[in-house]
Amino acid sequence: MSSSDKAAILCAGIAVQDIVMRVERFPLPGEKVAASEFIVTGGGCAANAAVGIARLGGRVRFAGPLGGPPGAEPVSDRIIADLEHEGVDYSGVERVSGGSASVSLILLDASGEKSIATRRGSRLTECAPRDPDTLVADVAAVLIDNRFPAFVTPVVKAARKRGIPVVIDGDQATHEDDALLALGTHMIFSSECLIGTTGGSDLKHGLTRMRQRLTGFLAVTDGANGVHWFADGVLHHMPAFAVTAIDTLGAGDAFHGAFTLALVEGRTEIEALRFASAAAALKCTRFGGAAGSPKRAEVDALLRR
Repeated sequence: MSSSDKAAILCAGIAVQDIVMRVERFPLPGEKVAASEFIVTGGGCAANAAVGIARLGGRVRFAGPLGGPPGAEPVSDRIIADLEHEGVDYSGVERVSGGSASVSLILLDASGEKSIATRRGSRLTECAPRDPDTLVADVAAVLIDNRFPAFVTPVVKAARKRGIPVVIDGDQATHEDDALLALGTHMIFSSECLIGTTGGSDLKHGLTRMRQRLTGFLAVTDGANGVHWFADGVLHHMPAFAVTAIDTLGAGDAFHGAFTLALVEGRTEIEALRFASAAAALKCTRFGGAAGSPKRAEVDALLRR
């Protein structure tokens, strides 16, 4: 099957520019440390997931607000160029006149842990898609993050009217009765988001609290500790693949993208979790954030092993 024959996935939400350096350890205040590697690459949950899907052979479109107009905001121009290079359709991007995209400076230590400083973008939070029905008209699933609710909420509502899967990447802490979360068919939190949303450090307890409010598939990723999810009212756990991590940046985004692609390809949710876990694990073994997202053959090989 050629890529043009495959069902498309829409990833909607945030796109940023990441400036990533690899260091042996994080510097102390006032201290300089040497970086062994350096890359400027695209970032942001939804944009990273789109790149991950494209690397896995999926057909994918990105929609979200960026600064503009073209030529006036070089960060946004660079983000779009990176998406185009990865084979991601960016026709759903809204360029906001006078707006700017976020830029993150990220240090990665020898264990793959990250330290992040972000210059937030401007004038993007109130941007809404011009025609959400058209955005979802020809896609088989929608994956969103919760960074730009004004943009993604109309997209999710349009997708639900069509009856297609809506996967929500719970990346930014919110409140337990956030109406956006209830719109998803599949809600997958990061551990940081679930803790920040429920106010407790126990992930199982937090997931149980959210089960009282959400009716769809519900899970939380916990890095090297794997993933917890509900099935038939019972809480389950899947261990992570054992790898030597050098860069955890973008691993959660790779997970969400791979999970959504697996659903579109007809896999069960449990199979999708395993496929996503393999993609995320491989991402952690490569430097460069989303630029280290794995190819399909690599994921399949890990699953066979």
